[in-house]
Amino acid sequence: MSVLTHESRGRTGPLAWLLVLGIVLAALNLRTAVTSVGPLLDQLAQGLGMTSVGTGLLTTLPVLAFATVGAITPTLSRRIGEHRLLLLALVTLGAGLLVRALVDSAPVFLLSSAVALSGGAVGNVLIPTLIKRHFPARTGIMTTVYTTALAAGTMLAAAATVPIERASGDWHIALGVWAALAAVATLPWLALLRSDPARRRTRGEAAPGAAPAGLRGLARSRLAWTIAVYFGTQSMIAYIMFGWLPTILTDGGYSTGEAGFVLGVFTALNIPVSILVPVVASRFRDQRPVVVGLVAAYAAGFLGLWLAPLSTAMVWVVLIALGMGSFPLALMMLGLRTRTAEATAALSAFGQSAGYLMAGAGPLAVGLLRELTGGWSLPYAMIFVVLAAQLVTGLYAGRRRFIEDEQRERVDAEPATIPA
Repeated sequence: MSVLTHESRGRTGPLAWLLVLGIVLAALNLRTAVTSVGPLLDQLAQGLGMTSVGTGLLTTLPVLAFATVGAITPTLSRRIGEHRLLLLALVTLGAGLLVRALVDSAPVFLLSSAVALSGGAVGNVLIPTLIKRHFPARTGIMTTVYTTALAAGTMLAAAATVPIERASGDWHIALGVWAALAAVATLPWLALLRSDPARRRTRGEAAPGAAPAGLRGLARSRLAWTIAVYFGTQSMIAYIMFGWLPTILTDGGYSTGEAGFVLGVFTALNIPVSILVPVVASRFRDQRPVVVGLVAAYAAGFLGLWLAPLSTAMVWVVLIALGMGSFPLALMMLGLRTRTAEATAALSAFGQSAGYLMAGAGPLAVGLLRELTGGWSLPYAMIFVVLAAQLVTGLYAGRRRFIEDEQRERVDAEPATIPA
């Protein structure tokens, strides 16, 4: 009996709990390849003889991998099966992490990092699909579980890598431990290989009730684009904050230690926010009130950071961290705006690929604007333009509607062709 059947009858079977464990362990790993590198970037550059071009490429790789590999994930999923593909993604992630921890060559380190990030990119797209397929009536709860584990893994890798490096005296060991975590995450998916409904369907017919939802079709969908822009704007704000918050604070008179502490608090707050926002949003049939509340928190936080005395920065950083709840909300919309797991897979690939491409330009634009003006007024103005786009797209995407219905309406509205 499939896990989906257990869920539809309101009962929780052993396979359902195994799926929950698999999703949690996979989510813990999806950002370790990214956040374990930042704290050791200087040591890596020195130890590998990496040029500034190499370090720049290393920090850009996550966006490139999430956008490109994420886009082809639904196709791979249809051919391989969702459970098999996620297992393969975790093996790829772990192998990339292990290889880069063993080498002293900058090109091999970059290549193995790209391999590891490709595994994470597949997981980004697949997990919302698995939640929709196996827990259709519990999207809010399972998104809370997923985003909380994702935030915990992000913070764990960022916070623990340096202490491990200091204790071991070797950055190779500090990076290699995350390969072991990826190996542990494969265990539930090994057990779940035989319960892969997507794989069984690839040998037969499409899922019942599925509407065509390929990337080409979604490229003509207003709802898909608004979700992609909403996802992109929230990711852009996140990248800007993680990349530039310490500089904003040190420019205002904070020491590097104080700025690092504030960034640590900001990162840690993502965990309770990831728990809170999906729980609240799932209580609404319409997520627009949550969209407005999160944008308001962002706006108040950035206004305070811009105009208030910097001694009050912690207050404004907390408000911005609350606004970061737009990330779990964006992930939640991938399931709430679709009726089937197949459509969720396509929307997840489209929204995240387009969104991460948009987001990657944010930190670069802030750096250029700061260099041009010598201050922060223009970067803050840009941030408020981004927030305006987030509000507009969030209000459209937050209303209860479905990708499949939009596509059917478009097909029905097209004039029938009369054969010659």
